[in-house]
Amino acid sequence: MKTVITISRQFGSGGRTVGKMVAQRLGYPFYDKELVKQVSIESGFSSQYIEEYGEHSRGMTSFSYGFGLTGTPGVMRGMTADDFLFVIQREVILRLAQQPCVIVGRCADYILANQENALHVFIHADKEYRADRIVRMYGESEKDPKKRLHEKDKKRSNNYKHYTEREWGYAPNYDICLSTSKLGIQRCVDLIVDLVKNSETPSDGKEKGEEA
Repeated sequence: MKTVITISRQFGSGGRTVGKMVAQRLGYPFYDKELVKQVSIESGFSSQYIEEYGEHSRGMTSFSYGFGLTGTPGVMRGMTADDFLFVIQREVILRLAQQPCVIVGRCADYILANQENALHVFIHADKEYRADRIVRMYGESEKDPKKRLHEKDKKRSNNYKHYTEREWGYAPNYDICLSTSKLGIQRCVDLIVDLVKNSETPSDGKEKGEEA
C-alpha cells in the first residue's frame, strides 16, 4: 500500500486543497505549512523566507546533486542560502516520509523517487480555471491573474530543474497527473484515495493477473 503521497501542483490548481483533503480522508499527517515550520526550526531561516524562496531558486549555484559534498564547515555548511535551504528541506522530507503522510511541493516527488511506498501526483488545471481561482482565493492584484500564474509556475519550474535536473510537470516524472478543471477537486481526491487504498507493490515487475 502507498503510504506516502507527494503532491506537486501548478499555482492556482487547488493542489494544496487536494492534498489536505486526501490527508484527512486517509487519516495521514499533512505537511505544507507544518513542513515550512520544521524547516525553519532546523535551518534558522524565517518561515516567511522559506515560503518565498523554498520553491524558488534565484540562480545557478555549484550545488552537488550527489548530496555527499557539504562544502566547508561553518555557517550553512559552506553553501549558498538557497542550496542550504534545499538540503535542510530534503533532510526533513526524508525523515517525515518514514511514516504515512501527505507532502505538498518542495521537490518531494524527486527526493522520494526511489521510495516504493510513495505515490507521486501532479495537479494541474486550465489557465482560465486557475486565474479565476487565485482571484477568489487571494484577491485582486495589480498584476493580471494570468501573469501571476506564469511567474509563479516559472519560478517553481526553474527551482525544480535546478535541483533535480528534471522537467517540472512532465508526466513520466509522476505516477498520476490530474486536472482539477476537468475532474473537479473532489473527484481528484477520490481518485488518489482509491489508488492509495488499492495500491500494491509488485515484487516481480508484473501487474496482478498479468502473464509473463
